[in-house]
Amino acid sequence: MRKTAALLLLSLPLALATPAQAQAPVRYELAFPNAVHHEARITVTFRELPAGPLHVRMARSSPGRYALHEFAKNVYDVAATDSRGQTLRLTKPDPYGWDVAGHDGTVTFTYTLFGDRTDGTYAGIDGRHAHLNMPATLAYAEGLEQRPAEVRFGLLPGWTVASQLQPDAAGTTYSAPNLQYLMDSPTSLGEQQVCSWQEGGRTIELKVLHDGTLTELDAYAAQTKKVVKEAAAIFGGLPAYDFGRYTFVANYLPQTSSDGMEHRNSTSLTSSRPLRGPGALDNLGTVAHEFFHSWNVERLRPQDLEPFDFQRANMSSNLWFAEGFTQYFGELLLRRAGVYTDSAYAKEALTGLVSAITLAPGAARYSPVEMSQQAPFVDAAAAIDPNNRVNTYLSYYYIGGANALALDLELRARFKTDLDTYMRTLWQQFGSKQQNYAPARPYTLPDLQRVLGEVARDTAFAGQFFRQHILGHQRPDYATLLAPAGLLVRPAKPGQASLAARLSFNAADSTATLGTTTVGSPLYAAGLDREDVILRLDGQRISSGKSFQQRLGEHKPGDVVQLEARTRTGVRTVPVTLIEDPTLEVITYEEAKQPLSRAQKKFRAAWLGSKAK
Repeated sequence: MRKTAALLLLSLPLALATPAQAQAPVRYELAFPNAVHHEARITVTFRELPAGPLHVRMARSSPGRYALHEFAKNVYDVAATDSRGQTLRLTKPDPYGWDVAGHDGTVTFTYTLFGDRTDGTYAGIDGRHAHLNMPATLAYAEGLEQRPAEVRFGLLPGWTVASQLQPDAAGTTYSAPNLQYLMDSPTSLGEQQVCSWQEGGRTIELKVLHDGTLTELDAYAAQTKKVVKEAAAIFGGLPAYDFGRYTFVANYLPQTSSDGMEHRNSTSLTSSRPLRGPGALDNLGTVAHEFFHSWNVERLRPQDLEPFDFQRANMSSNLWFAEGFTQYFGELLLRRAGVYTDSAYAKEALTGLVSAITLAPGAARYSPVEMSQQAPFVDAAAAIDPNNRVNTYLSYYYIGGANALALDLELRARFKTDLDTYMRTLWQQFGSKQQNYAPARPYTLPDLQRVLGEVARDTAFAGQFFRQHILGHQRPDYATLLAPAGLLVRPAKPGQASLAARLSFNAADSTATLGTTTVGSPLYAAGLDREDVILRLDGQRISSGKSFQQRLGEHKPGDVVQLEARTRTGVRTVPVTLIEDPTLEVITYEEAKQPLSRAQKKFRAAWLGSKAK
């Protein structure tokens, strides 16, 4: 480990001036003497404290995540001293923190952090890098949330820093104006490769850890630049990033887990996929989604997420918009940037949205608002008991994205406006003005409906859309909505018989085990369920998955087959009626060998064509 000189304090610029500036900053020092075993040694110094115990906490939740993650579980070797180095007594009031009593106005709090998951939620540390999500990394003290923070990293040889934290002139100390900003600032340490450019008067940084070449990175950066331009075109320009800078904090090393996490002036991008071939396209999809978040959810933000509470699960009724509309626009940006063709966009983006809302039983059970409220149970939440989400839930990403698609098409067809205009109007009213590193005016659900009425110039339509599709669970008619763009919704496997189930085949004993069964599927109707084991199809053993599918292929939809299965009530044989494979696809009229009219070409170009100047 490279040991650095004495701590250099950052003199915060005038732009950061707040009442908190007069208070002593909270100082953090991070060292990595045992990085190979995924440990960091962290020292936090709290000064000028009022009398009474200091309540030190680890976060339980993280910005952009809505479930509890209990980060204190990876903290140990905890100690505290006063300004003279005298050991202070620690007590634990609960599993998430420590009380420090008997201090003299200064507490130096030290601990070891274990982190071996590189993603947008946790901390990943090894001999090659450290990818630090701050709620998983840094302890904080109750009552000091408005104090500025200063962070110093003990970098291993060759390591540099990627972060939205503000560096001092020497580049050795990084600052945040308050706790909310600090916790919202993921930081990557390692041998970064950097691409940086100017866009709309802002500096855009792409800082990457990967095993590829500079040529691959340059090509990836070129595509990223196109995405940035297309996103800015929707809103009429880039946000006023707090320090004039936006950073893509990207980690594409083999040991990373796939994730993307939005933050105020940066995004955390993690994936083991390389920056070439299909991997680059998948990674770029995350770039587009997360960059759109620098408007939608970071600055254009729902009131029920403000301020973010690090000690509880954060429930919002608006994730269908914050995440779902971002899901829609993220893919649309790839098409407008020329990354997708029309055909690829239909296949890779539209098919997924249309299929999800059309086929998922949960979409007929709960509204997008209600799906949003489920986030604390599903957003990387951990539980070991089985659930029935396959029949009761559809991700707010998909139900929101599918409704964004429907709304965009309806606005274009009926009202001579579009979802771009809706987003831009919301931005002007609720996102463009910021105060103390937070939105000055977060929106509510009624605000979203009101602005839709303004953009469509039809409040009755806005009310109906929200009642049916946002507060209700009526499914849009995508065949009708997509036709003006020359796009067709059709069965992907017409005439093919199916059980519409997930089966795991075991060649060792010639059986197939059921996954969860879906309401309305043949196996559900036949009374079979998860973990039931199919022994025979029409009296014949199952030699392999391929042979099983071949035998099904000999039938047509509506045929009845006999399945012998081992269930929790014993072995039994049940009749099962096959259905047509429910899989859908969205394709262009050109692929379907249907004529494309001039009006359809114009509609599609206005929707999918580039908007960047």
